[in-house]
Amino acid sequence: MTVSGSRIALVTGANKGIGRAIAHRLGELGLCVYLGARDEGRGREAEHEMRAEGLDVRFICLDVTDESCVSLAAKRIEDEAGHLDALVNNAGVGAPAAPPSRTPVAEVRRTYETNVFGVISVTNAMLPLLRRSRSARIVNVSSVLGSITHAASQDDPTGVFPKGVFPTLLDYNTSKAALNAITVTYANELREERILVNAASPGFVATDINGHQGHLTPEQGARIPVWLATLGDDGPTAAFLGEDGSPTGQQLSW
Repeated sequence: MTVSGSRIALVTGANKGIGRAIAHRLGELGLCVYLGARDEGRGREAEHEMRAEGLDVRFICLDVTDESCVSLAAKRIEDEAGHLDALVNNAGVGAPAAPPSRTPVAEVRRTYETNVFGVISVTNAMLPLLRRSRSARIVNVSSVLGSITHAASQDDPTGVFPKGVFPTLLDYNTSKAALNAITVTYANELREERILVNAASPGFVATDINGHQGHLTPEQGARIPVWLATLGDDGPTAAFLGEDGSPTGQQLSW
């Protein structure tokens, strides 16, 4: 099934939570959205429900830790659409909470496979397609917990944690810090090509990763990533923006 006359987006980890909300909103805005998911059953279910609403959303099998799977996804998008306008690297995982000194190396490595290496794999595979767009956008879904500046001062500007309190999640925090560095590195490489690359912190959203303890809905958490995925040509690049209810989000420190 080919695509014609549409802006094309790919959202990873999009069968549930924030990723699903991002895919849904982009579909509402008229984009053709490839809904990336490892679990075919859940991916197909999400596709079916969104297509029933009249949205052009298409499940695509995508395990970001499997390079052959990533390559096949890129080939399918190329065959059907020929280009890609927006890539939202949303897929993310985290280990059970534990002090850094009691966090197994295997857990850190597992988290990095998705949150760090998976983003690099998908971005590199999709860049040839993004380069065919007249206004390509890359959005990396990060977290304020990845800010080294805010961690060092133990000051959460989003207000979720009181001053002097900052979670010490070795695998998750450091993976998002690495993701932030990846964001800036790609943004600097792609500036002259006018491909805008930014990071978004969705806020404390109720999702599986935090046991649904967050106070924001997935739809609220999707707002800044969607805005960054649909930026105009005068939009920022190498920015780290968080959800604070304002139109363009809260500037966070790297």
